[in-house]
Amino acid sequence: MKRICIYVPINGVIEAITPAARIFQTANDFLTANGYPAKFGVELVGLKKSIPLSNGLYTVTTDRLLKEVTAADLLIIPALIDADMSRAVAANEPALSLIASIHARGTEVASLCLGAFLLAATGILDHKKCSTHWAYYHEFTQLYPQVEITDGTVITDEAGVYSSGGANSIWNLLLYLVEKYTNRETAILLAKYFAIDIDRNSQNAFSIFKGQKGHNDEGIIKTQEFIEKNIGERISIDQLAGLIAVSRRSFERRFKQATNNTVLEYIQRVRIEAAKRKFESKRLNINEVMYDVGYTDTKAFRDVFKKVTGLTPIEYRNKYYKANLEMPAANYAFS
Repeated sequence: MKRICIYVPINGVIEAITPAARIFQTANDFLTANGYPAKFGVELVGLKKSIPLSNGLYTVTTDRLLKEVTAADLLIIPALIDADMSRAVAANEPALSLIASIHARGTEVASLCLGAFLLAATGILDHKKCSTHWAYYHEFTQLYPQVEITDGTVITDEAGVYSSGGANSIWNLLLYLVEKYTNRETAILLAKYFAIDIDRNSQNAFSIFKGQKGHNDEGIIKTQEFIEKNIGERISIDQLAGLIAVSRRSFERRFKQATNNTVLEYIQRVRIEAAKRKFESKRLNINEVMYDVGYTDTKAFRDVFKKVTGLTPIEYRNKYYKANLEMPAANYAFS
């Protein structure tokens, strides 16, 4: 039997804890209903016996203290909630060495959504790939530059260390783990039971690109604002470097350091975000949107759009625009 421990973090999110328990318990139900033995033993572990969650809305009673876990097959670290993720991690500081020790004894570990912050703080993710909620990429890379964040990825799996993207992506990782520990048939049954798209592998279609301006390089901010105000115009790197009177080489280095994007990547992300908003708000054809955001080549626009969102322009428009629900476009201000 696989021993599954679900860590109940201080300042945790109940919506990330209950799915982990439910999916393995439901897998047991399906297995026993089909004449197979139950595969999973699931328990909640924590720093205390009673832990308030979701800003005190719920209280969870753990089965064991984390320090009492000497052996397990999988330790799951659910999402944290706090306006300051450093503070959320600090509240769980006594757990860091315990989680690292449990992993060192051969236990696999998996972070769900923002649980990646806690997992990264243990050092287990150093020089490994990791995913988390798309809205927290910048903060994550600032806190843990030694971890390779995988932009848009729903699941990562590296040497027994797993992570998932944001919000409902946790279900995709949980299904992945069930399939790994049992079989494809059980995972498909669970996907149907919980109404989950079993093979969704990107969260890019849900992301909102706001530009990375949480840095102190005023020159680069000036060029970012210029790009965002001139989406439909042809913009060259030399032109942008000239705005702040530096060499092209120096500008490219500073831009990458400040935004974690190359200049070309940033321009593409800004243009595609503008295209997404147009598709969401009006029934425009592909060429209209393409020209409005600065592209003249249909194939190039389609390729970049799919690379950024995981969907083709037509797929995105059909998914997010509903003619009978015409509403003002959301104000996704770059900040």
